[in-house]
Amino acid sequence: MTEIRHFSTAFLRDPLHVAALFPSFPPLCRQAIAPLPETGDPVVVDLGAGTGSVTDEIQKRLRGRGRHIAVEMDEGMADVLARRHPDVEVMCTDAHTAVEKLLAEGVRADLSVSGLPWLATAPSDGRSIFPLLGRLAAPEGAVTQLAHAWIRFFPTAKQVQRNLEETFEEVVVSRTVWLNAPPAVVYVARRPRTA
Repeated sequence: MTEIRHFSTAFLRDPLHVAALFPSFPPLCRQAIAPLPETGDPVVVDLGAGTGSVTDEIQKRLRGRGRHIAVEMDEGMADVLARRHPDVEVMCTDAHTAVEKLLAEGVRADLSVSGLPWLATAPSDGRSIFPLLGRLAAPEGAVTQLAHAWIRFFPTAKQVQRNLEETFEEVVVSRTVWLNAPPAVVYVARRPRTA
């Protein structure tokens, strides 16, 4: 089974927990990791990593530096990810559990990239992942969230932006990345608000 077929099958099986029908294309992945420092040993947390399209670009940028933690809830996709990237720490669990564990270990991320679906970013129970990512962020760190451009103005998508703005002082939306299926944008958030 190819990685794309595995990803698409996971989406069709559980569309509430898998954000897209296809993995993100490289131009969108590069936009999502733009805040990643080019020097030093940054810590990167890759949430909703799927089969590794964003992970590929992070690894190219890191070139063996720093620490890269990828979180994927789907066991099949996490297995694919671990086989493709043996140097990446793969956590097969939900994003909330993973981030809480990292916080308990004292980890601070220079970049958290989220490919998580609306269920985790604008949930009906009010348990957004963004406050946890704000706590996880290093002082100069950033959080990026991928989103399909065509649904950006829907009420749920607007709630994602409100949740980010409640947690971070600065939230910027990228230009539409047309070289993705479907076209998408990246929210870039910095400077977590203090509780």
